[in-house]
Amino acid sequence: MRLAFSTLGVPGLPVTDVVWLAATHGYHGVELRAHPEEPVHPGLGPTERADVAAAFADAGVALLGIAGYARVAAPGDDGPVLDELRALLALARDLGAPYVRVFPGGGEQGPEEADATAARRLGTAAEYAAECGVRILVETHDSHRTGADVARILGLVGHRNAGALWDLLHPWLGGEQVDDTYAALAPYLGYVQVKDVAGTHDTAPLPLGEGALPLAECVELLSRKGWDGWLCWEYEKRWYAEAADLPGLLGAGREVLGRLLTESA
Repeated sequence: MRLAFSTLGVPGLPVTDVVWLAATHGYHGVELRAHPEEPVHPGLGPTERADVAAAFADAGVALLGIAGYARVAAPGDDGPVLDELRALLALARDLGAPYVRVFPGGGEQGPEEADATAARRLGTAAEYAAECGVRILVETHDSHRTGADVARILGLVGHRNAGALWDLLHPWLGGEQVDDTYAALAPYLGYVQVKDVAGTHDTAPLPLGEGALPLAECVELLSRKGWDGWLCWEYEKRWYAEAADLPGLLGAGREVLGRLLTESA
């Protein structure tokens, strides 16, 4: 398995510094948070996009994915959501990133309505994603926090360019066992976001291995199943100002993940 971290842990950091951190601490890739407050977002022009792609290539670091904020199950018209998806997919294509992360965002709708809305939009966007050579990944999050929830949507879509992102936290908060999450998402799985928190009532980010999430169980299961994808550490510093800064934790985090991979081999 290959290791990455998300720039959610280093909000606003210039791309050159991000790739330096990855290369220095032995991470193979980076997930870029795509938001107007970040250096990389869909509003970048062609020259800026080329500069970002070159920075990663020069450092020998992979650009794993673009973490967007489109909500594919959100109530309302399809048009704005599809426009947002296309913009994220074009950004990923231009930067050479294989994945775009999206949220469900079904809100207070019933599951059937939210599933149908998300599947309809993903079915349309997946065609453009295929043209771009990119996969859209629905994260286990908010209205669809478990693997079973996300799998319902993707089963309706039935397109290879629409897949799943397994965020370790949210299925756990939803009471779903690691084995069950994997079983539901395995046919669709793009990559896995790992993290650690103190418990269900305290989700502030902790250094890997210092909290309650079933991190070792997850890595062991993926290894046992022969899954050879990406583990991406999403450290949510952006939402928790009091959390320790991620750069000082990256080395130890890399050691934790490396040890878990060795123990599960």
